This record gives sequence, C-alpha cells and structure tokens, in this order.
Amino acid sequence: MVLLRQQQQSRKRSSSSFVPPFPPPKIPKPQNDIGTAVDAVEKMVSILAEGGCTLVNPLGPPSLPSDPYKLRRHLSRLFSSTDDRSVFLSGFSSYIQSSSNLRRVLMSSNGSNFGPARSESLVRHLLLVAPIQLDLQIMLLEKLPEYFDVVPGDSQTSLSLEDDVSRLIINQFRWLDFVVDPSSFIDKLLQVLSICPLHLKKEIIGSLPEIIGDQNNKTVIDSLEQMLHEDPSVIVPVLDSFSNLNLDDQLQEQVITIALSCIRTIDAEHMPCLLRFLLLSATQLNVRRIISQIREHLKFVRTPHNRTIQKNKLKGKLVVDNTEASILDALRSSLQFKSLLCQEILKELNGLEKPRDHKVIDMWLLILLYTNGESMRKSVEKVFKKKIVEGCIQEVMLDQCICGNKELAQEYFLSFLSLSEYILACKEQKARDFGIYMYTLLFEEFADTYSRQEVLGALVTHVGSAVSFEVTSALQIMASLASKHARELIPLSYHINGILDYLEGLTIENLYKVYEVFSHMALLARSGADCLGSSIANELFIIVRKQVGHPDLKYKKMGLIGILKIVSCLGVESNVTSSSPFQKSNAEEAVELLETGLESCKQSCLSLIFFYDELTAILESTTLHPIIMDWIGKHLGEFESIFLSDLDGGQLPSRIPYCGLEGELWMNLDGEMSPICLNILPLASSSQNASLQFLPANFHLLSTVERLTNQGSLGGIDALLGCPMLLPSSKYFLEAEWQSLTGKQKQIICLSLYYAMNWIRELLNAFCTQVDGRFESISQTSKDDIMQKLLKRMRNLVFLESLLSHSIRMCPVTLPQLHLRVEHCGSAFINQPNHVGNKEKKNEPKMTPESASPYKRKHKKISKTSATGADGNLHQQTLFDLLRKAGAVTSQEVPDKVSSKDMATSASVDHNSHFFNESVLIEVSPVSQALESQKFRFRPLLLECFSILTFSKDHDTCCSDPVAELPLYLYLIHDFQHKLDYFAAPSKQCSSRNIISAAVTRMTLDEFLSKIRPLFQSLKRNLDSSFCILKEGEGNETCQEHWKLQSTAAGNPDLTNVVPSNSSISTMVFKEILNCFSKMLNLSEVQRYRSVLSDLLEAFQPDKALDTGSLDVHPCPSPGTIEYLYLGACSFVECILDAACSFSFIVASEALFTLESAVTSFLKVMDKLDGDDKSVQSAFHQILPLLRGRLSSSAKKLLKHKWDNKNLENGWKNKGEMVQKILRTYLEYDESISDLLDELACTILPQVSLTTIAEDEDYGFPTLCSATFLSWYRVLFEVNLTVLGKLVKEVVRLEKVRPGFQPVNVHTLLIRLQKNVNVVVALVSMCRTHDKVTLHAMAVKYGGKFVDSFLKAFDFLQVHFQMHNEAILLLVKELQKATRTIQTLCSEAKGLKQTAITSKIPATKRSLERFLFRVKALLHSTSNGCTFWMGNLKHKDLRGQVVSSQAYVDDGIDSIDEDPEGAVDVDPQGSVPSASENSENE
Repeated sequence: MVLLRQQQQSRKRSSSSFVPPFPPPKIPKPQNDIGTAVDAVEKMVSILAEGGCTLVNPLGPPSLPSDPYKLRRHLSRLFSSTDDRSVFLSGFSSYIQSSSNLRRVLMSSNGSNFGPARSESLVRHLLLVAPIQLDLQIMLLEKLPEYFDVVPGDSQTSLSLEDDVSRLIINQFRWLDFVVDPSSFIDKLLQVLSICPLHLKKEIIGSLPEIIGDQNNKTVIDSLEQMLHEDPSVIVPVLDSFSNLNLDDQLQEQVITIALSCIRTIDAEHMPCLLRFLLLSATQLNVRRIISQIREHLKFVRTPHNRTIQKNKLKGKLVVDNTEASILDALRSSLQFKSLLCQEILKELNGLEKPRDHKVIDMWLLILLYTNGESMRKSVEKVFKKKIVEGCIQEVMLDQCICGNKELAQEYFLSFLSLSEYILACKEQKARDFGIYMYTLLFEEFADTYSRQEVLGALVTHVGSAVSFEVTSALQIMASLASKHARELIPLSYHINGILDYLEGLTIENLYKVYEVFSHMALLARSGADCLGSSIANELFIIVRKQVGHPDLKYKKMGLIGILKIVSCLGVESNVTSSSPFQKSNAEEAVELLETGLESCKQSCLSLIFFYDELTAILESTTLHPIIMDWIGKHLGEFESIFLSDLDGGQLPSRIPYCGLEGELWMNLDGEMSPICLNILPLASSSQNASLQFLPANFHLLSTVERLTNQGSLGGIDALLGCPMLLPSSKYFLEAEWQSLTGKQKQIICLSLYYAMNWIRELLNAFCTQVDGRFESISQTSKDDIMQKLLKRMRNLVFLESLLSHSIRMCPVTLPQLHLRVEHCGSAFINQPNHVGNKEKKNEPKMTPESASPYKRKHKKISKTSATGADGNLHQQTLFDLLRKAGAVTSQEVPDKVSSKDMATSASVDHNSHFFNESVLIEVSPVSQALESQKFRFRPLLLECFSILTFSKDHDTCCSDPVAELPLYLYLIHDFQHKLDYFAAPSKQCSSRNIISAAVTRMTLDEFLSKIRPLFQSLKRNLDSSFCILKEGEGNETCQEHWKLQSTAAGNPDLTNVVPSNSSISTMVFKEILNCFSKMLNLSEVQRYRSVLSDLLEAFQPDKALDTGSLDVHPCPSPGTIEYLYLGACSFVECILDAACSFSFIVASEALFTLESAVTSFLKVMDKLDGDDKSVQSAFHQILPLLRGRLSSSAKKLLKHKWDNKNLENGWKNKGEMVQKILRTYLEYDESISDLLDELACTILPQVSLTTIAEDEDYGFPTLCSATFLSWYRVLFEVNLTVLGKLVKEVVRLEKVRPGFQPVNVHTLLIRLQKNVNVVVALVSMCRTHDKVTLHAMAVKYGGKFVDSFLKAFDFLQVHFQMHNEAILLLVKELQKATRTIQTLCSEAKGLKQTAITSKIPATKRSLERFLFRVKALLHSTSNGCTFWMGNLKHKDLRGQVVSSQAYVDDGIDSIDEDPEGAVDVDPQGSVPSASENSENE
C-alpha cells in the first residue's frame, strides 16, 4: 500500500452514524488505586517474563524470545483462565497509558542475542493470541483518538512512522494471520474511522483490504459509500481499497455503480484514478454502461467555441495544471490493456446517429484508440470517416481538441496528422473538406518547424498519389496556406519544391494551384530583401520560361498556366510596387511574361487558343494593372484587319472566287446598314486559314476587355452581332453543283460552315451578357434589339449545324479543335500523348508571321473593350445528339460511344449513297453520328446564353408558341442538361466527349444555382408548349412554313430541303425539361436551400390551385410551404401523365419517371428535417405515404393501359428498359409488395408462359406480351430478392435487439418468407414450359442469389424450429422444387454448351450445396422425428422425362461432385422419399 502524503485535516465527523451490531467486550479498567494498578502491571510483566519476553528494556523496545511461537502458545494456555486474562489486560492497559510505553510496545522488537532478528512488535505478537485479540484491538482503537492532534492541522509535513503513534497502531492490524471476531473488529474500526482526520482516514481506508481480509465486504463497501457522499476527497484511497478487495459479482457491480456516481462530482485531479479504476474493472456485462457514463459526464475539455476568444483567453497559459494530460494518459493506458474497451467504444460511437449526441470526448477517444496501435487503426478510420460524412463530427469539435491546447495535443500530433492523411484521401467530398480543415488547423496551431515540415511533407505525398480528388484537395490546402502564411512558408520552401516533380501528371486546375502557391511566395519575396525569397522568385520565372519554350504542347501548357497565374498575382493593382529601384515593377514583369507566353504560341494554334481563353478567365476574376490592360488592348487591335472586310451598302464590293468557290454573304441581320462582314471563306481558302482557328478565342478575349472597360456595355463592337459572314455560295448545296466540286473545295465548304457556327456561338456568349440584367448602363431599346438578333443568331446556329452535319456525311472532314479541353476530373489530359490535344499538333496548320504579327487597331467600326461572363464555359453538343429514332429514348440514353473509325466508315457509305438534292430532306431532328465524334472540338456556350430561354415576344402566327422556335430552345435545354449532369455526378465525371470548360469547373454548385434560378419559369413555359403540340399531333403543317419564314428572316439561305421534325422536337423538348427538373430536384444544394427548392417547385405547379381539403393530412399544408409545393408539383406531373396516356407511351413514361424523382427528392428533404418544427415533420410523414401511393397508382395505370401501335412509337421494340422501370416503380412503392409479387408471379405470368404469347392476349396488363415478357420476368426476380434482403435484415436486427421475440412476430415473418419462396418457385418453374435460353440463364442466376439470401435467415429458423417446425419444413420443401429445377437447367446447359448459362453455374452450385448442408444441420440438430435423406437424382429433363446421362460423356467426371444439389427430402412423418440409387448422377 502506497502511503499518501499528509493533507489538510478535514472537519470532524460524528461517530453516531456507525453503530456496531454487538457491544464491544468490556475491558478491565485501571483502578484508581495506584497500588492495584502497579500490581496489575507487575503481574502483566511477570506473565510476559515467564514466556521469555523482557518488557522493561532500557535500551529500546521489549526484548522478545528467540521463539515467539512458544510465547504465543504459553499465553494462549495461560489465558484460558479468566482471572489471568483480565489481570493481564488490566495491567497492559495501565502500562500503555504512558505514550512512551505505548510507542515501545508498538515498535519493532529485536530478538535475543542468540536468535534471529525480528521485525514484529510486541503488540503484533499479542494480537496473534486468540483469547485476548479482540480486547487488544478495541483497546488500541480506543487509544487512537488520543493521537489525532499530534500533527498540527496546517502542517504540510508528515511524521515518520516511528513517531506517528496513530499510524503505528493501524500498522499492527495489517496482515494478521487470523481475526477472531471480524464483525466486531470491523464495526469498531469503522466507528473510529468516521472521526479520523483526513490524512489518517485515507491511510486507514487504503489499508482496509490488508486489515479485514475477505470478511464483511458488504459492510465495508456500504460504509465507504457513505463516507464518499460525506467527503468526496477520499475517493482515491476508496478506489484503491475497492481494487484490492476480493468481491463477488454483486458487490463488484455495486462498487462500479458507486464509482460511476462520482464522475459528476469528483475533483479533476482525482479523475485519472477514477477512470483507470472503472476501465480496468470493465467486463462484458458492464462495459457498455461504463463507456456510456464516461462519455456522458466526462467534460475535461472546457475550451470556448470561438477560436479568437479562445486564443485570447489562453494566451500566456502556463503548463502547471496537467490534469487533462493525466486524464488522457489514464484513458490511453487503460485502453491499451483491454481490447474489450476498444471494441465497445467503437460500437457505442457507431450507434450514435444524431450530431447533438456526439461530444469532444468522442474525438479524443478515437485519437487514443488510433494512437494505441496498428490493430485498431483501420476500424478507427472507418468510424471517423463515417461520422464526418454524417455530419456528427464537426469542425468545432476539432477546435476544442487542438486550439489553445497545443501542449495537450502535441503528444498526439502524429495521430491527428495520420487521420488527416486518411480523410483527405477519401472519395467523399464532405470527408475531404474536413481533411482540408484538419491540415490547415494543424499547420496554424503547431508553429514549430518539425510539425510544419511534417504537414507539408504529407501534403506533397498526397500530390504524388495521382488520385485526382486527393491531389486537388492537397493543392487547395497548400494554396490556402500560401495565401495566408506565405512568409512562414518561404523558409520551408525546400519541402514544397517536391510538388514540381509531379507537374506532368496534374490537371490544368491543379497546375493553377501549384503555381498559385509559388506565386504568393514569389510576390512576397519581391517585396522584401530576403535572399531566400528572391531566389524563389527567380527560380519560378526560369521554370515557366523553360516550359513555354518547349516544343511539346504538354509542357507549353504548363508554362502558359504558370505565366498566367504569376501575372494574376503580380498584375493586381495593389501589388505593383518593387522592393528595389533597380528592379522592374511587378506590372512590368507581368507584361514581359505575357509577351514571352504570346511569342511562344505563334507556331501553335492550340496553344494560342488556350492562352486567350485562360487570359480571359483571369480578366473575369481579377482587376489587373492599367499597364497590363493597355498591352492586351494593343494586341487585340489587329482583330479588324485580320478578320473583317468593308461592305458597300451591305454588299460585297467585288466577287472574287476563292479556290474556285464563289462567295456569298450569309445571315446579314443589319441589311444594307451593315458596314462589315466576317471573312471566313477568304481565310479558309488561303494560307492564313490557321487564323480562323483562334478567331473565336480571340473574340472571346476582345469582348471581355470591351465589357470590362466600358461598364459592361459592348456598344463598341455591336456591329459584329449583326454583320454577315462571307461563306461559299448556297448553290453548292444542290446536287449538280456539289458533285462538280473537288475534294479540297468540299473540305473548304465544311470548314467554312464549322468556323461560322463557332463564330455564332461566341457571339451568343458575348452579347447574352447584355440582356441578362447585370448591367444597368444598357438601354431597354438596345436590349430589345439585341434580343431579336440573338434569337435570329440561334436560328442561324441550328441551321448551320444541321447543314454541317449533312455536309460531313457527304465529305468526311477532321474538324480543327477550337476549344482546348480543361480537365475537371480523373484523367490528366496533358499527360496523355494520344489525346486529340496532342494529335492536333501534327495536323494543325502553322501560323504565318503575317497572321501572328501585331497590327495597329482601327477605331471606325469596332472599339476596344471587354469580357464575357465567366459562367458556364461548357461545351455545347449538337442538336442531333438530342434525338434517337424520333425520340424513342431520353437524352440520357443517347449512345456516347462513336469512334472516329465508325464515323469515317459510315461517312464513306453515305458519300456513295446520298447526295444533296431536293428529294433528301435535311431534318433538324435526327442524330448526327458525324458530329457526335467531333463535338468536343466546338466552342462551348456560357451560362449567360440560357437567358434566351426567358425571351418572350408577341407572335403573329397561328401558333401561340410555334414549333419553329422549339429547335432553338431544345438546343439550349440540351446543353443545360449536360451542365446539370456535371454537378449531379457524385465525382464530377463526364464522358470524354461532354467536355466541361474551365468556367463551370471553377464554379461552385451554389454559384451555378444562382445563375440558373431565373430559368425555372421559362422551362415550365416551354414544357407546356411542347406538350400542347404533342397533344395536337402532326396535323398542323403550317408550323413548317413558320420555320421557313423565320429562317429567311434570320438570313439563312433558302434551302428547301432543311426542315424541322415537329413531333420529334416536341417530344425531346418535353423529355429534356422533365429530365432537367428531376436532376435539379435531386441536387444536394437545392434540397439544402429551401428558397431555391421553393422557386423550383413553384415554377412547376398546376394551373388550378391544389385542393388540400381532399387530402388525408392534418393539418392541411399551407400554400407556399415546401410540402404544399411538392404536392402541387406531383399533381402537375400526374396531370401530364394522365393526358399523355391518350397519345404517347414515351411521354407518359417520362412523366412517371419525373414523378418518381419528385418522391425521392421529397424523402431526402424529409430526412434533413431534424431542426424543423415538429408540425412540419408530422406533415411530411403524413404526405409521404400519399405520394408513394400516387406513384404506385400511376405506374399501375401505365402498365394496365391499352396502348395501340400509334401511341407506342414503333411498337414494343426497344421498350424493355422502360417497362422494367415502370414495373419496378409499381412494385417497390406498393404498400403490399409481397402480395403483389405473389399474384404476378404465381397467377399472371404463368398464363403468359403456358399459352400462346400473342399481342392480342389480355392478362390484365396489356404491357405484358412476348416483347416484354423477359423484362417482367427479370424485374419480378430482382424485386423479390430485394424484399427478401430487407426481410433478412429485419430478422437479424430483431434477434439482436430482442432475442427470442414474441411468437406472433415469428409467425408473421415466416408467412412473409413463405411468400418470397412461392414467388421464386413459380418463376423458376416457368422454365419447364419456356425454351428461351435468356429465361433459363436468369432463373439460374437469380435462383442462386435467392438461395444465398435465404441462407442468411437460417439461424433464425433454427432458433424457432421447435415452435414452428411445420411452417419451416414447408418452406424448405417448397424451395426444394426450385432447386431441383435449377439443377436440371444446369445439367442441360452443360450438355448443350449454352455459355449464357454455364458462366453462372459455379456460383449457383455453391449456393445449392450450402443450402443442402444447412438443411441437414438444421434437421439433425433438432430431435423432432424428421427424416433427412440425401441421394443421387435421376437425370431428367425439364419435362420430367428420364434421359441417358451417357449422352454427355464429357461432363461425366465433373458431374460427380455436383449431384447433391437439390436432392433434399424432408418429411415430418418420418417417411423416406423414394429415389433410385442406381440412377445416373448429375
């Protein structure tokens, strides 16, 4: 027992609280008569002397005999006489009245000179004499209070053991060989203990296990518990005593309960001891309670949430109170030695679901578990990530652990860092965001060099991982640190330089981040006199100059990115000073870098395009110094002289052929007033054709500069919006003229159309910024004029793309790339030498010095100016990507796998079989495979272009919203959907042909939503228009005339063979808008921000107000609430679905899928209602079943509707996937899904398979026919598997929570399980009457999966077999029917070598074998008289006829091991089913 240091004496406690159960023995009191007392003492001395003990020893303590056992035996015999015992006790009592005598008998005695040395005192030997033991114990305990005040109460020093009589007395009671009357002794001891001073009380409490042994533990524990309530300061010795007592299970639990009750009241300095006691006392039975109580009441970190306040309060804090560190050390050491605690902590944390249930202690527990060893790290990492993704562990908890507690967290720094590394490498964006915060916090809080080196080293390792999202996150951290702590990073730059080794594998966005890091340090270095910093700047300039000078495009792009990023840092107006008069200013250095970059791009069009586009993006986001803007303006002055020509009265001054091709002005919106035209044909047919390749990028930069320098107005270049284009004459698109052209001339025509189309795209990008409401300096008259021209330019764009598509089919051409793709996800384009970006380098025309040299700018028609909106610089797909077989599938299903080889092949075929003539219509609607493979080369449309959807004007035609305008809206809506696809994708991954530009990849989802929010009403208006046209049908042929009239008004050439496809375009507009609505509903940010969600839902409300009174919802939702808007949107879609059933299966199906998306979105929003009012949550919970029922009813309506061939659009062919989705929706959202499955599989589907499958047969579901039978079959199997999986999970969960739950529940579960078995048996049995191999393959595949899932419930069946044996045996016998059929299918497939089936046989065979032996184990482990018999099956075919197995000699060997499957027979009556043991095996 470790002796505690003496503390301040506690106040006295009344001894009345301890009443001994027996009165203490009467000890003879010394007589007042002195003579009598002397006689008693002399008698006592003589008795001891007779035993060989000399009491009076002038040299020290009494001298004991050499054989103390002889003394004890002598005294025991002597004291059998009551008189001698009483006299001895009386004399001993008188003798110890003197404190010196008492001290002598308590001190250790030495033996005689002839015996061995002894360490026991005389009292110790007397206490081992049974007749007088209890009397001496009580006598000594009663002497104890006389020495309480030997040490002053305020003394801070402890007496030695020899001087402290009270401790000497207590010391005599330890480790006695026996205790005669433990109850009386303990009662007296506890009575004295209650009045002891604190230091002595702690001494006695700590010594109790050594004093009392194993007796009366209950009494001791009760007394100590009461003392704890009275004086919590004795907690440490009490816990020590509890630990050393030998307790049974009941007392041990009582002790744990006492200790747990102290967590809330104990002083912090004693908490480590309490935690160590609790954790080391944990068992399987109480570990959960211990962990829960510790988590609930341990609050050792008391730091404020606000980091600034926290730092101020903790500033200058000395490391004096190390209590928190001691608590962590106690937890860590306890967890290290008990794996039970570790597992329980993880289980406890896993069971917490709500963020408010998590505390700072949880963070520390995970860190301690992670620190303790490798074995737990994987588990801790999974839990940590899960909690972060669920939002349970938040940034404020990390602040409370680290901020202001540097000394406390320093020991665990590497654990924090290691967890940060794991979290940053996770796929989940939320986890990576938390990892970013962790890294930043570790760098800022741990300012020592070692810690920051470790953080930077870990970040560099992430950069080298080659995992795109991990690299991006790491570079984001470094860029953030560089912007805030550039001065601190300069001395550590040698740790950051390792990033430069990975440049080749980085995407463009990540390259920007790399150069941003070094640019911040270089900028700071240039403003100071630090030699190290100056060297960083110089090295950075050297690196980028070397890269831009490299001939390879990959390295040139790196250098251009570096130059532009440096310019964006150095060229800011606030950063133009220089630290030395002999050093160039930052702006001059930036201009020099721009000149270097531009010079390096003169021989490469792609490099120049990239340079222009990225410089434009910088101008959009950064205000550069006027010196830099002047340099850009001078460079753009050459635009007019290169690309424009003067007109005379809107006509060409002369008609000069170009390469034998006559020119013609196309698409002149200004008529005779147009002073200029765009020289496309002259440039395309000359040696300067390369200049057309960078024309759109150059104009993009020009318009951006114009807008930035003229307060948003493009008035200085507005002539370009209406100016015509000089293109090849339209007569070449007639048959005779086209055939007379040479191959080079045809190529020039195609390229001219291509450049014209991309020119119009950039016009739209630039001038749509004038009408989107951002700039107030533009008059309404100008806006109206621009709107009209933009609509015409959209018509020009659709016309040109249609014409280009058909031209390329006639003459295959590899189109030059006008937009250098910007990587936004996994693939690093600059590190892929086989990509188009690098192949273009070989084929692209070289730029001549004339085309690249600067010209002085003219000011008469266009003026210097501004920038496009940097929003949504996304690649626009062609209109022909929208449709597939007249709209048979949604745009999401359009194939995106068209190789250039396939394109060339099909184009060559078209070249031999089609010509331009009036008999061949160039429709605006068919899919263009020719442009499909090259659309990534086009210039992307920006988000500003979607403002065209919001234009409204009065129409003077017969249609309120004619189909003539739908192709324009469809073009934009389809591009809009691809932007949505990018943000809706979990990992922001898109097809290689759906290139997302930098403006969108640099945009957050919040910014994107703010841009598209005004479009919601426009989408609804176009949806209504297209739906009205679809209801009217094909009868309105005048709409094609409207197309021609408006096409002519837009300046399109009069080509009679270019016509729109009314129904296809209307169908696609309808489908595209519904798809966009579905995707927007399920965007996470839309669901999070109620205002955006409300606007979206409000736009898609029905025309009539919603009748909430008819709904079974109380209280009724109020108009304007989210739940009301959801009901309205669903009602609107339902109305569309009902109307569409009369004319189009595809339109009705799309409406159903949109309704399903709305219900899914409603469910997700409901899951995020934790903080909302309870009435709102109640309304959501009432509305959800209503919406699910409506969805199921709508799906049922589609399945039961009698569709005719006209409404089916090419019959049931290629409708299988749509039917599957509809049927799955019908089943999954039905309330009684098990009953419905049972009805369809056991009643409806067998009728189809057993009769002649004809189109005119009616089984209650007209959609069930020969063409869709396999779709139904597959869906029933899959949904049945899903239902079984949920049932198995429910069974397993109930068994864990409530083992052996009520028989009624068991019976219900068995009935549900029986329905699942009935479904699979019915589906598998259909194979006996259906010969399709595909059907057999699905039966084998899904049958095996069903058996696998069924086996997971076998433990449940085994537990309840005795009570429900009949029901369970019925399950097994029914399922045996399916297993035997599956066995036969496998046998026939192997014999007939049906590879579609044989590939699925091994997994299914394993499942069947497991099922067989689990059934055997089930029946053998239960003694109910059942007979289990297993044998070989006869080889029968699907019709039950025995066949000779020798027909399949090749399979004879393999089949021996496969015979058991399915050969299971059980009979509750004990009969053995007959089977032929001599039959052939299979």
